[in-house]
Amino acid sequence: MFFIFAISNGEKQLDFNQTMICSHCGQFGRFNAYMTYMYFSLFFIPLIFWNRKYYIKSTCCNTVYSLNPDIGKKIRRGEEVSLSENDMEPLFGSGQGAKKHCAACGYLAEADFDYCPKCGSRL
Repeated sequence: MFFIFAISNGEKQLDFNQTMICSHCGQFGRFNAYMTYMYFSLFFIPLIFWNRKYYIKSTCCNTVYSLNPDIGKKIRRGEEVSLSENDMEPLFGSGQGAKKHCAACGYLAEADFDYCPKCGSRL
């Protein structure tokens, strides 16, 4: 008997849209919420999830923000949420925790990556 199992990462767009005026570029746009996670699958069926992180992406300039995990859980459960600047932290620049956003697949990669680990496109 043999087993097929894997540990991988995934990304899911959550059902959340909030219109706003972007503090980064000053344009009118929307916030979209995303969740990234790691999972264990057995026979291609995801069974165990961990390392959930929540992000917000603006549609006007594609700025990515880290989202407070408690607010992210509320969005994932479908609760009514209104975001403020205190709930988010920008992830652009070269500071600690900075991420690069893949234009091809939308994956959030570490700042020192030159290529996307999910699709292989240049970041």
